[in-house]
Amino acid sequence: MQEPAAPAPAPSGAPSLETIKQQVIDVLHTLYDPEIPVNIYDLGLIYAVEVSPERAVHVRMTLTSPGCPAATTLPPLVESKARGVPGAASAKVEVVWDPPWKPELMSEVAKVALGMNI
Repeated sequence: MQEPAAPAPAPSGAPSLETIKQQVIDVLHTLYDPEIPVNIYDLGLIYAVEVSPERAVHVRMTLTSPGCPAATTLPPLVESKARGVPGAASAKVEVVWDPPWKPELMSEVAKVALGMNI
């Protein structure tokens, strides 16, 4: 059985894959749902952020509903912001509907901000 290939070494001075991932997450914390005063990461709209060895960023996200007014603007904005992270070679956003978004996906920070203390 062949061993999986090791990730390509980062160009000199380039951020690590983990650093790129964290910077994407950080930038997602600055994007807000236009109807809810909570960032999209804490709102639970981001299901996964992955960075390939080639430094391609893949974001799996959802929206609060298929009829969300931000459906045409938010995913391209997420893609643009992820692509702008230093060290990211490219970015792709995949909008998924399974599992469907529900308020339980929100972080505690979001729940407190929206007065949903449990």
